[in-house]
Amino acid sequence: MEIKAVRMFDHGFMNQAFAFGGEEGKDKFDEQIIYRSSLQNFLIDTGSEVILVDTGFVNDFAAPEKKLGAPLYMGEKLKDYTQAFAELGYKPEQVTKILITHKHPDHSAAIQYFPNAKVFVSPEDADAMKLEGANIVRCTYKDGPYHNFPKCEKIADGIYFIEAKGHTKGNSIIVAENDGLFYMMHGDVTYCDAALKANKLSIVFEDIAAARETLDRVREFVANNPTVYLSTHCPEGYENLEMKRVMKL
Repeated sequence: MEIKAVRMFDHGFMNQAFAFGGEEGKDKFDEQIIYRSSLQNFLIDTGSEVILVDTGFVNDFAAPEKKLGAPLYMGEKLKDYTQAFAELGYKPEQVTKILITHKHPDHSAAIQYFPNAKVFVSPEDADAMKLEGANIVRCTYKDGPYHNFPKCEKIADGIYFIEAKGHTKGNSIIVAENDGLFYMMHGDVTYCDAALKANKLSIVFEDIAAARETLDRVREFVANNPTVYLSTHCPEGYENLEMKRVMKL
């Protein structure tokens, strides 16, 4: 199994109030404390399948321009999603499955470019995105618990789609097990690794109680299993992957 980052934006920033202020409120945190920001999704090559975990924006997406003092600046555009995908050495028709952590377009808008892929998504977010068709698989989490998470669905050997509500009503995370490590692709459970370490929720959520429960479960899992934490919105996502760096809490 190989896991690769599909990198689209880099050299951005987010402030602490955005990344940490979900429960206590933005005013409890310092807007002048800045964390790095980027945008990447992930690809899993099992040897027999090419599986995408999320997809980026549609091609030619015009990202907001840099504005000093903004709570979040995604960064400078490196490539469109399909260009970044192609430069990893793959063709769209090779993708067999797409696992959508949640409905937001930086995680889901490019599914249209992969004609042979089955798209796995929670029922709640499938409804929100109005996804229909024979290629849409609404996950029922039929395989029961995964470690300390109550519901999961096995996608392939060592790859699990796990219910993790809060950021959206149908939010999920993906864990891929490889060589004794657990690679956690969590969408936006946190926006930066510093928030995971500080046990803080961002200001972006649809269900705050569920988001807190999910973060608690993620932290418990990370504390008890050698986990490479693969964030979407900070450079530690691709750096952790490159170094196989295990998260320490």
